[in-house]
Amino acid sequence: MTSSLSVQAQGVTTMQPKLATDSDLDPETGSEIARELRTLHERSTHYWQSFSTADFLAPLGDRGEAWSPADNVRHLTKSIRPLAQALRLPWPLLRLIYGRPAAPSRSYSEMREVYRGALADGVQAGGFAPVPAPPPADPEAYRAQLMAYREQVARALDRAIARWSEPALDRCRLPHPALGKITVREMLFFTLYHNRHHVEVVARRSGVPFSDPG
Repeated sequence: MTSSLSVQAQGVTTMQPKLATDSDLDPETGSEIARELRTLHERSTHYWQSFSTADFLAPLGDRGEAWSPADNVRHLTKSIRPLAQALRLPWPLLRLIYGRPAAPSRSYSEMREVYRGALADGVQAGGFAPVPAPPPADPEAYRAQLMAYREQVARALDRAIARWSEPALDRCRLPHPALGKITVREMLFFTLYHNRHHVEVVARRSGVPFSDPG
């Protein structure tokens, strides 16, 4: 569950959702997962905006060997888009294609540990890695386009989740490139953690903390 906090923006007081710590996260229903995804999306939007454009596009790491903040945004958007598309399909069709789940859906914390284990085993982004690209001719325009597309895909996922009933989330599976076939609910748990993981990786490598203002 998340609460709200008041922040000042250009002299106007607005209410922003407060980001729960990962250890406090325990969403269960589709609506709870969707709410946490929206909160994380909004908080991470503010986080990405805290970087200058030069820093947003600059590779991280001691030798510039790690993805830039922009690359992380590209990767996350590239990962979310096919999920949003898949969730627009009727669940019986997905079950026909990918089969019935062999076990009940695991919890958010269980999926988090499964993914952490895969990372420890050296899993890579593979086809979901951002394709290397030359420096943009207009960095500001490139950044604005990237963030606008991110917003579009996030909204598409939110609308797609709303189409699903609670029972349907456990009735069919989707293929994950590293975790195999997992239920739709598990895929949403993964997506929530995966997005948070990448923001926290950028925070650790850049030295720019990811936290609620206060």
